[in-house]
Amino acid sequence: MFERLKEDIQCVKDRDPAARNSVEIMLLYPGFRAVRMYRRAHWFFEHRMFFMARWVSQRCVRKTNIEIHPGAQIGRRLFIDHGTGVVIGETAVIGDDVTLYQGVTLGGTGKDTGKRHPTIGNNVLIGAGSKVLGPFAIGDNSNVAAGSVVLSEIPPNSTAVGSPARVVKQNGKRVDRLDQVHIPDPVAQELCVLHHRIDKLEKLLKQEQERNKEANNTERKD
Repeated sequence: MFERLKEDIQCVKDRDPAARNSVEIMLLYPGFRAVRMYRRAHWFFEHRMFFMARWVSQRCVRKTNIEIHPGAQIGRRLFIDHGTGVVIGETAVIGDDVTLYQGVTLGGTGKDTGKRHPTIGNNVLIGAGSKVLGPFAIGDNSNVAAGSVVLSEIPPNSTAVGSPARVVKQNGKRVDRLDQVHIPDPVAQELCVLHHRIDKLEKLLKQEQERNKEANNTERKD
């Protein structure tokens, strides 16, 4: 227990340059507090004391604004930075050395049963406001950019950006020109497609009208 406590404190020191000392982390960091309360809630959950597990987890929500279902499986050295609005679902699985920023959701789509939430590999970083929805995996050593909506599997050693998220870098090499600044607007893209189709239909309608006009003129001459 004390080894895990020391690990959780040290991972905050390693990843947050604003962290000054262990006492400050233990007393003032909501992410650290949420992880420690999750560990207790998960113990109750594993021993089938489900009411106590949910009581501890809901108490954690009130105190930290971070909701971690006690049934989630979380590895070592999870760092939740800032933490406000983080939600982790019941069947989520999180590996070691994962970093989550504020507003991250590891949730479901409402269409799946059984395994409903994502599996996050080791050494993964998920940026602020990102939503990872569904029972798929994000591979080891991957990064998800802030504000992304991930709806399908991300391979290991990848960087994913956008809504819906696309892999833009894998194994250190760019595989897409997309980046966090030049993200295409999906609504504008759909409007462009519709505009193109309308132009095409108007041309076909005009051609049909001209053929009908020529046919009518030919009938009058006859």
